[in-house]
Amino acid sequence: MSIQILQYEFLGPIKLQECGPSMEKVVYLIMSRQKDSFNIIYAGDCEHATDEGFFTNHPNFKCWTEQSGSEKLLYIAILPLFESGNDERKQILDKIITRYHPICNLEIKHDVKSAYKIRPRSDSQDIAKTPCPCCGSDMKIYRVLENTTIIRCIECGLSDTRLDS
Repeated sequence: MSIQILQYEFLGPIKLQECGPSMEKVVYLIMSRQKDSFNIIYAGDCEHATDEGFFTNHPNFKCWTEQSGSEKLLYIAILPLFESGNDERKQILDKIITRYHPICNLEIKHDVKSAYKIRPRSDSQDIAKTPCPCCGSDMKIYRVLENTTIIRCIECGLSDTRLDS
């Protein structure tokens, strides 16, 4: 059985109690089962774990059981990354935490870098001087909405939206 989280194919979910102790270079998700759905309550990674009490001795185990209501309702999904380094696992972990906001990860602070850049506010005169990323022609104001301005290329018709703050 597998479950897809973002673009990653995780093994499981299986009951946490049935999970074997030996794991190496994985990103794992602790999930709480509610009827036919699973909620991610914690996301973590590990380099190497052979201790049978790896999860039950985890500092967040109490949070997991409180959030699920019972240890029997805890499940785990594992993404094996045998050839990965710490940075690759941390990057995947950051994406999952940013997207799903697992409740038991709230006290963990990650320096998550967004995949986008926020451009400084530009006046409508600056918008008119914006070159089209497709053909290089000038972009003109097409429509001004409540909080956004839509600009469109005069040549190819490509449009872009700018937030007005």
